[in-house]
Amino acid sequence: MSLDELRSLCNRHARPDQRTPIEDVLISKTDHSTPPAPAMSGAILAVIAQGSKRIALGDRVYEYGAGQYLIASVDMPVTGEFLQASPDLPALGVGLLLRPAAIAELLLQAGPGDLPAAPGGTPSGLAVSDAPAELLDAVVRLLRLIERPRDIAVLAPLIKREILWRVLTGEQSAPVRQLGLADSSLTHVARVIHWIRDHYNEPFRVEDLAQLAGMSVSAFYRNFQGVTATSPLQFQKQIRLQQARLLLAARPGDVTGVGRTVGYDSPSQFSREYHRQFGAPPSQDASRLRDPEPALP
Repeated sequence: MSLDELRSLCNRHARPDQRTPIEDVLISKTDHSTPPAPAMSGAILAVIAQGSKRIALGDRVYEYGAGQYLIASVDMPVTGEFLQASPDLPALGVGLLLRPAAIAELLLQAGPGDLPAAPGGTPSGLAVSDAPAELLDAVVRLLRLIERPRDIAVLAPLIKREILWRVLTGEQSAPVRQLGLADSSLTHVARVIHWIRDHYNEPFRVEDLAQLAGMSVSAFYRNFQGVTATSPLQFQKQIRLQQARLLLAARPGDVTGVGRTVGYDSPSQFSREYHRQFGAPPSQDASRLRDPEPALP
């Protein structure tokens, strides 16, 4: 069965850095359940081979397990945790980074009626579905190439195209399709998301973001909330706090300076929001990051 072979391939070829010899293809292996942790999702197709994972985006929660896949169509701040993972049964998964240009090329080649009818509105930035047999089979054939390096350059691009096509013609066609359309509402929101990520420590006006997206303020706010499940200001706050945590790991004694670096003028507000996000004040969390507790045997 495809899922059994997928587990075997993931187990055999997983590396600590998740990379593989195939461009844009990642393999993850986690041998213990994890507490909720913030991260950036990336634009990715993730297929679970074993175990399960829960991801929160704003007020939405997604859970997916073996034989299911998740689509993240925009790089967003999420909170994730592995629910079923142990040394005997590690959580295993495959990720394929989504490139808009590759999706756009497939859309141009699709004939009339080849794709499902597009639903109205802007799709969420995250979506979960059961993986059909054809998709699992293509993912397995892609990972087999790791053991046949001379075939990677020629065959990997073809199989990746097949995987994208299976997703484009499946249940989660809408978010992937919008990712490949230059003038889609998802693409316009993604442009703003990239701006916020690059300027997370700067104040902004929602009116200016709406102009960047080419939308009215009301349409922009509605579409942004539809994709990210949060407001632009809340989205910026999550980026700021994640960046602050990275900085504190290197500068644990400079809580005030880190707060200012990421855009907080008020140390008390920074400490309060940091505590709410990570469950501990900045100084305590910095010590925990720097000197983690030893793992249980």
